[in-house]
Amino acid sequence: MSRPSGPWTYWPPALLDDFRKELGRLVENVFEPGTESQSFAPSVNVIETAQSIEVTMDLPGVQPADVQIEIKEGQLWVSGERKSQVEMTGSTVHRVERRFGQFSRVIPLIAAVDVDKVDARYSDGVLSISIPKSEAAKSRRIEIKS
Repeated sequence: MSRPSGPWTYWPPALLDDFRKELGRLVENVFEPGTESQSFAPSVNVIETAQSIEVTMDLPGVQPADVQIEIKEGQLWVSGERKSQVEMTGSTVHRVERRFGQFSRVIPLIAAVDVDKVDARYSDGVLSISIPKSEAAKSRRIEIKS
């Protein structure tokens, strides 16, 4: 049994990374800017501490009055809208890369929380939500008896 003795083609990792980036850009730019298909999905960080779940969300250009926060069915629901700041009528628009439109993020809460003590703050385009864990969800150290 023999193998064909054709040339071995090696793709360096950097070339594959470039290909992945270009493919990602192609997928992102399928829709023309300014169409209804253009969507805005804010980036989110979720961090669990011993006492709470801390959620931060990037919302530059969004007014706090345009954001709704709910906790239901063991999930954090954040929705709202970033309005377009580009006037397209009577203008020549050369490039629109900033995303706008309605958004909705649903984040499963991994522990029982105290809904009455949730604190939400908005500063410098970042929404910060602190969700305290309920006493039942907080970890406790168990002493071993001998």
